[in-house]
Amino acid sequence: MTPAVLVLAGPVTKGEVTGLCDDVRVLLEATGAGAVVCDVGGLGPPGLAAVDLLARLELAARRAGGRIRLRDPGPALHALLDLVGLRFEMEGQPQQREPAFGVEEAVEPGDPAV
Repeated sequence: MTPAVLVLAGPVTKGEVTGLCDDVRVLLEATGAGAVVCDVGGLGPPGLAAVDLLARLELAARRAGGRIRLRDPGPALHALLDLVGLRFEMEGQPQQREPAFGVEEAVEPGDPAV
């Protein structure tokens, strides 16, 4: 299934966060997809408000049985999320624990079985 897209534009105020969390839940239920793509390209300069928003959206999605995936995060937002210890799936990147397309794992003779 194709995930729905939620475009996050401009600085988001505290009053808008609850509505966006509701939007994530509704999109997950309406599409039946396991993820909502959050386009963060227009979110503005990254800061703790953006980190808080994304953490709350992820929590809302998980409570609804899904996840969020980030589209177009800038290097500064990506670095800030790493700094605070939040890991999000990024659109266009292989999922965690999956090798990148076309990468084959090699086994050396004598390696123990895993």
